[in-house]
Amino acid sequence: MRRVRCLISIGVATVVSFGFLLRWAGPANGGTPHLARAANAAEKTRTTSRDQARSIEPSATARFPKNVEEFDRMFEDIKDWGRWGPNDQLGAANLITETDRRQAIALARLGRVVSMAHPYLTASSEGKGNPFEGNGSPFEHTMKQGFSMDIYKFDYHSFIHTHLDGLCHAPYKGKDYNGYPTAEVNTENGCTKLGVENLKNGVVTRGILIDIPRLRNVPYLEPGTPVFVEDIEAWEKTAGVKISSGDAIFLRTGRWARWAKLGPWALSQNEAGFHSSIAPWLKKRGVAFIGSDGGLDVLPSLVENGPFEPLHVLSINALGIAILDNHDLEAVAETAAALNRWEFMVIIAPLVVTGGTGSPVNSLAIF
Repeated sequence: MRRVRCLISIGVATVVSFGFLLRWAGPANGGTPHLARAANAAEKTRTTSRDQARSIEPSATARFPKNVEEFDRMFEDIKDWGRWGPNDQLGAANLITETDRRQAIALARLGRVVSMAHPYLTASSEGKGNPFEGNGSPFEHTMKQGFSMDIYKFDYHSFIHTHLDGLCHAPYKGKDYNGYPTAEVNTENGCTKLGVENLKNGVVTRGILIDIPRLRNVPYLEPGTPVFVEDIEAWEKTAGVKISSGDAIFLRTGRWARWAKLGPWALSQNEAGFHSSIAPWLKKRGVAFIGSDGGLDVLPSLVENGPFEPLHVLSINALGIAILDNHDLEAVAETAAALNRWEFMVIIAPLVVTGGTGSPVNSLAIF
């Protein structure tokens, strides 16, 4: 999900608008015990936020890549172009073997299914504030005559709708994944290579939830909080799992929990997420798919003059890892915590759109 956005019925279109980050204040201080307790609670929340910020600021400012020059160096160092041949269309999905699928199926011991899709938000969606400011456009649901048929229309490449970013979604410096020229791939009629139709057989593999708010004992991460490799590995130790080749990983920042409590804000300007420094680790571990409950990248990105979403470019373009954006990970986090099991079988089935840059999805976790 980069600056380029596409309508589901058309292809590539630039439609994202950037709004002002909504701000919220804690309860006002007052003279009654009730108001005093509210003020104390608000102060505790602010203190937690400051503590989180202090814990990441020193390492964040020193992290490679800090600027576009270092970003380009990392891109060249890790890119997997040609790894699966000059005509490859699948990228890191090639890492998922038949053995991986059988082992993933074996994780569905209880038969308990949890959707990781968030309901599509329409213009009439109720809630605090405007959910589309700085996040994308509404889902349009039109009923046809007789009300037994309908039409869906929406810009799914956004910071609001659950979707998959395909491998022709992140051109960089005139090239797409595997070195294909962007001018030949990304056309007004769709992508001539790397289209989402290449995933028509779906994805079945092991999914792993990375719940950083649970690791830090907070309900959610504050916008702008970066997640680093050491955070992922600390979570592995806590959860008793190890991410390995062919896995699909999902980062929970608590975005939807914060959204429900405080209302929407412009994630396109300020969101918690992975720092781009994790990209070499993704390659080393053999991650096949990567997702989160937001737009994946921490924003601001902390890469001066770099791409808007640097990890998007490194994941999709350099490594061939398709991205799963805006997944609702609250229910799966509750299920995983109740079972004390953070791995599950995951099924992802994109629409078969020839030349599509991605697809809305309903990713399923099965325990």
